[in-house]
Amino acid sequence: MTETWFHETLHPELQAGIRMDQLVHRGQTDFQSVLIFDNALLGRVLVLDDVIQTTTRDEFIYHEMLAHVPLLALENPAEVLIIGGGDGGCLEEVLKHPVDRVTMIELDAQVVALAQEHLGMICGQAFDDPRTELRIEDGARFLTGTDRRFDVIIIDSTDPIGPGAALFSPEFYGNCRRCLTPSGILVTQNGVPFIQGDELAASARAFKGLFSYPRFYFAAVPTYMGGTMAFGCASAHTDAGALPMVDLAARQTARGLALQYYSPQVHLGAFAVPPYLQSLID
Repeated sequence: MTETWFHETLHPELQAGIRMDQLVHRGQTDFQSVLIFDNALLGRVLVLDDVIQTTTRDEFIYHEMLAHVPLLALENPAEVLIIGGGDGGCLEEVLKHPVDRVTMIELDAQVVALAQEHLGMICGQAFDDPRTELRIEDGARFLTGTDRRFDVIIIDSTDPIGPGAALFSPEFYGNCRRCLTPSGILVTQNGVPFIQGDELAASARAFKGLFSYPRFYFAAVPTYMGGTMAFGCASAHTDAGALPMVDLAARQTARGLALQYYSPQVHLGAFAVPPYLQSLID
């Protein structure tokens, strides 16, 4: 029997291969190619434009750190905005908190539909939650025109190529800053800086001009080749990396969050920056 493999070549010098044990879906939306398949080790795998986005085996690491770090850094977050995140994994984590509303802006309606059909083990019933407001539109354009304010804005985007490119510009980050409440927090995915160092450096430059607390934190997600994943975490008044551990633990307990990766210790430890990454931030 001939084995079929998916090969990711996000970086010309490196290639990652995952065996495709069962093809679930292969197609083209109005914006990007979509591939969904099963692998015996990683579970179900989502690929957009030939770049691995998430797998059921390790999605909890990425999505828990993206959602719970900013939400537990705030005492009573009520309004949350997610830009991107069509697989619904981040949305599902945010809805574990007693928030009033989660507005999710996703450009590609077909990705959401495919997630609901094939990725229920990642998104659960998040799209059916009455607190979810799903809007199919351009996230950058939404932020330019809205007068709404959010306690947390999460940018769960693809890499800065194709549809995700606009979500990494200084102008975009400036609109995020305008749409935050005074203590609000912006969180972004910033790639794997061992390979994508320019991405981290560019976000750091933009954050420093906009926020009093331009911070970054890190987590190792096995599927993402090249080492630790970087997350931007910026706020005008909240330093999410310098909170008392007792406060984080009390909030997690009060909200009844039983999680697989996040803990108050992991939260604070994730903000420790190795010198080679600090040099990119500086």
